[in-house]
Amino acid sequence: MQIHVLASGSTGNAVFIEMDNTKLLVDAGISTRRIKQSLAAIGTNVEDLDAVFITHEHRDHVNGLQTLLKKYRLPAYARPDTWKSLYCRAALPDECCQALPDSLDIGTVKVEPFPISHDAADPVGFRLYAGNTKVCVATDLGFVTPTVKDALALSDVLVLESNHDLDMLQNGSYPWPLKKRIMSNRGHLANTDAGWALARLDRKAHTDVFLAHLSRENNRPELAEDTVANILTAQGCKLGQDITLHLTYPEKISGFTHNKQEAIV
Repeated sequence: MQIHVLASGSTGNAVFIEMDNTKLLVDAGISTRRIKQSLAAIGTNVEDLDAVFITHEHRDHVNGLQTLLKKYRLPAYARPDTWKSLYCRAALPDECCQALPDSLDIGTVKVEPFPISHDAADPVGFRLYAGNTKVCVATDLGFVTPTVKDALALSDVLVLESNHDLDMLQNGSYPWPLKKRIMSNRGHLANTDAGWALARLDRKAHTDVFLAHLSRENNRPELAEDTVANILTAQGCKLGQDITLHLTYPEKISGFTHNKQEAIV
């Protein structure tokens, strides 16, 4: 198994997941050239991707999709309303644009989308299963609903949003309407939200958690990690034993292979 967050943040998002030799990309929010280069850095060819999954239509999740599909003719899955809302839909090859069902199998991997609360047409997170292994991706969500909590439970690997520090956001330079959007139930998770969500999850003996979609303006990687870690520790979680936290970055690859962390700059 490989999990590599190729990029994460408001400037672009893409996550590579390989399970049972099935290679998947969740979101294509960076350029096709960068996707190709990032995959090559971890020993994978872009041509070998089995499918692309899109969480929602916001540009930081789809900016590279047009070139990626036109050049490599990969199958891409998104909710019908997401396709309708996508700015570049008319330029995409029709045969590549597949409607995302509630469950589908790609190779030996079962992919199940689940609804999330975000200001998009029909946004989703993803849970992926291969044998006894479960991987979840959940970013761009205003709060953790009971449905999301159930979806994330008992994950081996979880990519979870930890977007902002609330004090930094409230005291920062963003205009008030944008601050309200980010803090709303259809906005983004604060560091404290991520920490409490993890603390309240049903978990396996060990879970690897990538803290994702960190704001450059309203967060710092070490602050996100410390805030989440402090909440988990206060709730009796043993960091490094029960949960291992990994940070993600806009311009770096972070991830691991076969449960051995291999952070890549």
